[in-house]
Amino acid sequence: MTERPYSVKEAMLFSQRIAQISKAIWKMIEKDWQQWIKPYDLNINEHHILWIAYHLKGASISDVAKFGVMHVSTAFNFSKKLEERGLLEFSKKENDKRNTYIQLTDKGETILLNSMESFNPSNSTVLNGAMPLRDLYGKFPEFIELMAIIRNIYGDDFMEIFETSFNNIETEFCEVNGNVKKLQTENESLSNF
Repeated sequence: MTERPYSVKEAMLFSQRIAQISKAIWKMIEKDWQQWIKPYDLNINEHHILWIAYHLKGASISDVAKFGVMHVSTAFNFSKKLEERGLLEFSKKENDKRNTYIQLTDKGETILLNSMESFNPSNSTVLNGAMPLRDLYGKFPEFIELMAIIRNIYGDDFMEIFETSFNNIETEFCEVNGNVKKLQTENESLSNF
């Protein structure tokens, strides 16, 4: 038998600690997320799919499943519902007939951007729970160790998309009067005349 660098008891305590923490925080995140998107008649999976399609500039159903941490059938079924509402379009690529791809429609992008603009930090239980740490250290927790665990579980591709979506928000959005707004591109500015 191979000698482990940790005890079984230590491993069990770590596993259960992270399970309990994850479950507790997910319960609040789920509640916060549902309240945030309720006015848009979306559920969490649908909103997440819109988010992924936006940040990936179109994605395969497999990509949605992978980056949305959901089963392929779940990704497909919820995407189909979004297509029926006119929020997504399905397509096949000329060089890849096996995979189904989704792309936001203008209506889908509008709903996603409106949801982002309506985000109200005071309605976030998790954010409010993190405020004492932000007040103490001058920044929100960064979760470096948790990110390393996620990278080891889901891989570099997952983390690249994870970081891309947040980088997009950093570079493509600004805050105006307490709301998150998409910056207008030069073409969008010209079309407003």
